[in-house]
Amino acid sequence: MDKALQTMINNIPDKTGKQLAEWLKILNEANFEKHAMAVKFLKTEYAMTHGFANTIVTLSKDNNVCAEDLVSSQYTGKEALNPLYQLLISTVDTFGSDIVITPKKASVSLIRKRQFALIKPATKIRIDLGLKLKDVAVQGRLENSGPFGTMCTHRIQLHNVADIDAEVIKWLTMAYEQSV
Repeated sequence: MDKALQTMINNIPDKTGKQLAEWLKILNEANFEKHAMAVKFLKTEYAMTHGFANTIVTLSKDNNVCAEDLVSSQYTGKEALNPLYQLLISTVDTFGSDIVITPKKASVSLIRKRQFALIKPATKIRIDLGLKLKDVAVQGRLENSGPFGTMCTHRIQLHNVADIDAEVIKWLTMAYEQSV
């Protein structure tokens, strides 16, 4: 994902007062035929800047693809990794009800107030778990962000369900807690 777009998405809750998922629901219920009508609605009814309104409307069009279909297509040919993904999601679900799980074409973002983790099936045999951790040094299985660049500060490579152990859950929990 483009860095600027990811930054916009991360800033939506702070700048607009609602999570992206809430805006997508509002637009879905309003069911605008034209992009410009939806942008004008957000700007007029919610005093939103053009940049955020346009981004949210654009994302609402992309969001018409079912989330399950996006995840399913990520794991096509990588079906052996699906249990790892499911375990990560069920683990995160225990953290709190304030998490938005946002599937994209190649990854799934985990967002609280900001994105705190990213799950990406990197190869047929590996999931990369990207984490945003402030002031944490690279150590053990916690590597630098690798291919995630600035979207995440760290990465953990996961090959099987046993890799999602107490250490991984500790780092994932810390990323969640720091994302307030």
